Parts: sequence; C-alpha cells; structure tokens
Amino acid sequence: MGTAVTGRADADPSAGSSLRAEESQGRTVVVKFGGNAMVDADLQKSFAKDVVDLWRAGVRPVVVHGGGPQISAMLDRLGLPTRFEAGLRVTTPETMDVVRMVLTGRVQRELVGHINAHGPFAVGMSGEDAHTMTAVRRPAVVEGRAVDIGLVGDVVDVNPGMVRALLAQGHIPVVSPVARGEDGQVYNVNADLAASALAVALRADRLVTLTDVAGLYANWPHSTEVVERLTAGDLDGMLPGLASGMLPKMESCLQAVRGGVRRAHVLDGRVPHAVLRGVLDERSPGTTIVPDPVRGRVEAPADGH
Repeated sequence: MGTAVTGRADADPSAGSSLRAEESQGRTVVVKFGGNAMVDADLQKSFAKDVVDLWRAGVRPVVVHGGGPQISAMLDRLGLPTRFEAGLRVTTPETMDVVRMVLTGRVQRELVGHINAHGPFAVGMSGEDAHTMTAVRRPAVVEGRAVDIGLVGDVVDVNPGMVRALLAQGHIPVVSPVARGEDGQVYNVNADLAASALAVALRADRLVTLTDVAGLYANWPHSTEVVERLTAGDLDGMLPGLASGMLPKMESCLQAVRGGVRRAHVLDGRVPHAVLRGVLDERSPGTTIVPDPVRGRVEAPADGH
C-alpha cells in the first residue's frame, strides 16, 4: 500500500499549464460539478469558462452535475421533508419528481446556458437518455442496520455511445444523474458515483470532483490538513472512518481508479479556476487518488506528485 502525503504550499496557478495542456490533448476528463458553488452565479460562470478553456486546450470535457442545494430548496418550498442516510438523500416517489424536475429542468439548463455563452458547445442530457445509465435500487446500512432510502439507484451499466458521439462532434456533454432501471423505474443517482461510472465507461484519463472543502482532511475534525495524494489501497482503508458527506465522493474516486481511470482529484469548487488547475497545472491542488503501484515495478513520479 502506498503512503498518504499531507501538506503543501499552493502552487503557482500557471505553473506547468502549457506542458499539461499538451499532454492532455485528446484525452477525456469527467468533471463532477456540485456543492454550494452551484448556487453562486459567479462561480457557475467561472466554472463554465474553465470547461470551455479545457475544450479549447484540446481536452474533451464531460460534465456531470449535482443539485443538492437546489433540490433541498425546492422541497422546502413544497413542504416536503428532506432526510439523508449514509450520505444519500432519502428519495420518496414525490421527492423523485422534484429531483428529476430540478436536475434536468433547471440546474442542467442553467449550466448549459453558462457554457454556451462562450459558443455552441454544451448539450444537456440525463442518464435516462439513450439508456446511458441503468440503475438498480441501492441498499443502505447505517450502524449495522438496513435503512430504506427509497428510489436511490446504483449504476450497474453504462452505455456511453451517446456521450462519445457528442464528444466526436466537438460538443461538451452536460449530464444529469438520473438513471432508468430495467424495471422501468427512474432512480436518483448520487452525482459523484454517476460521474465515476461514466468516467470508467468512457475510459477517461481522469475524474475531477468539485466539492465544498479543500480536499480530504487527514484527521477531521481535529485538523484541516489536506491529504495531498493517496493510492487506491490507502483510500480503501480510510473509507469506513470518513464522514457521510465525504464518503460517496471518495468512494467514487476509488471506483474510478480501480476501473481504469488514471487518476482522480477532489478539489475545492469554491476556488475560482479549480478545474483548470486540477487538469492543466503540473501540481494539482486538493487530494489526488492514483492506482496502486504494480508489484515488482518502481512507481515513477507522475505529474509532479
């Protein structure tokens, strides 16, 4: 198992960008956009510009978005309860109607609009479209007991054909994490896990997850020191002790790198240009997760880590 590295002074945002841009040309990067940055208009616009700048640098970005704050606000407005178990929203049929409406009818449209302010790039879709994502009902266990979390789905199959077609045509897919089940039911899928499943199916070079913290904390709540780098094995051992809010994010990163994605990053989405730094800079901010080293071979330093 590798060694977790903590602590680092912030790198110059421009350091290594031209080198990384050249290396990243033609590679697919899945970016999960979520957290409270989604309700900040300036950060939304900054994110949209970053995504377009990645596209102009030759990267093929795919955006998977969340919408938790907006969903909670709409549920409050409608007088419907909001409850979380194991870090996931308990989704009743009534809640599912709101989730579907907010994600595909509002959040996605706003994000597509911000990206397309820079040109005709973004195309919105959901996991339901062309059966891109198929899900089954997700079980949940809290403190050793089974908990019913309703219409929450685990992605069990991804058909990336539609996304690949959009990328081949020079578009930027913007995907809402709603999936169809083989039973005909529509499921609410955690956006982090949806992004991971899509990244694996696309054989993406990397997965970038934006959240509301600087990265994975080494000893939360006693310290805010960020773990700079983890191997998959390191992270696997840490999962049981993680806070519920961070659990699906780190679970998604683990699934991605074990599914063939070269590396996964967890970055602070409240920081302007976090996406550009995460993809193009020589040293990425936040926490980076890499596959376990191959036995019998010395792992060479990669990307400044």
